[in-house]
Amino acid sequence: MTLADPAPVSPRTPEAKAPPTAFGKGFVLDTWYFVALSRDVKPESLKRHELLGEPVLIGRTKAGKIFAMRDICPHRAAPLSAGRVVNKPGEGETVECPYHGWRFRPDGVCASIPSLVEDQAFEADRIKVRAYPVRESQGMVFVWVSADARLGGEPDHEPPIFPGATGEAKLVEWMDFDSHIDHAVVGLMDPAHGPFVHQQWWWRSEHSMHEKAKAFEPRELGFSMVRHAPSSNSRAYRILGGAPATEITFRLPGYRWEHIQVGPKQVLALTCLTPVTETKTRITQIFWSDHWIFDLIRPFLRMGVVAFLKQDGGMVNLQNEGLRYDPALIWIDDADKQAKWYQQLKREWARSRAEGRSFENPVKATTLRWKS
Repeated sequence: MTLADPAPVSPRTPEAKAPPTAFGKGFVLDTWYFVALSRDVKPESLKRHELLGEPVLIGRTKAGKIFAMRDICPHRAAPLSAGRVVNKPGEGETVECPYHGWRFRPDGVCASIPSLVEDQAFEADRIKVRAYPVRESQGMVFVWVSADARLGGEPDHEPPIFPGATGEAKLVEWMDFDSHIDHAVVGLMDPAHGPFVHQQWWWRSEHSMHEKAKAFEPRELGFSMVRHAPSSNSRAYRILGGAPATEITFRLPGYRWEHIQVGPKQVLALTCLTPVTETKTRITQIFWSDHWIFDLIRPFLRMGVVAFLKQDGGMVNLQNEGLRYDPALIWIDDADKQAKWYQQLKREWARSRAEGRSFENPVKATTLRWKS
């Protein structure tokens, strides 16, 4: 089943150009990025994040409302995240800058400038810090990054809903990769690197490589390897027992999840890729499961996840040695087809937003074949 893509939007003004879409350049905009788990954003907390090269404050009021704003006070550039949440009469809960006490409401509007005296005619509420739309969904916090910071209004679509992401996450691990999000995305979806980069005894090796054929279909803002029985040389699946069936999905701007069903039980392994800067991407892996064995194997799974992240991160660092010379990259079918689709999806998203039309998924249903 293919879900409906977001509705068309109004075209941008002539001054607002589509963002760069070359591989390894620019970002997907007008979309939701994962920034944190809800449980890590405590009441009255303020935490600084960096998202697409911008400082973003994620906070929560004592009343429980979550908010996001640019983490720079417009007065003297102090980070607002170094301040505190206060509740002054007539203002409600605000963020107080640690430098001069300027206070900002969760929508970014300045509520008060303490240094002003009564007869000084200065309208504090004309000052505003950029506020970002923020959503909590399935225990995660998502921030919307618009292509034009000057445009107001609500996002035209909501964050993705992931199958099986119910209750508390059972396992969470993250690591920063020294790469642009494009390289991180195609590295994680690459089906051919596993036997060479991930050579654990419980996974697979180059000696167990054989030909595979997997059916793919378009999905909302992405594509999916449709539900199938895991490959015979993927030993880790056997521990789940029964007859597991898995579906692996990718969605813009950087979400990849594997949903495994074993009878009525399920496991969801979600990878969120969050661009910190042009050269740094945070990889967050989150697991949910109602399978009884998950709690037993969690310590071993954690070790495996950390090992995978370190191996992928090490390969990114090695790859950077070659990328410094900006070489032309060769993409082959069928092993690199998913990487090609990602680039096509990214270009189509930028074009559709710039032209104010509906997104047209360039992915067509097909079967891909490769060895791994």
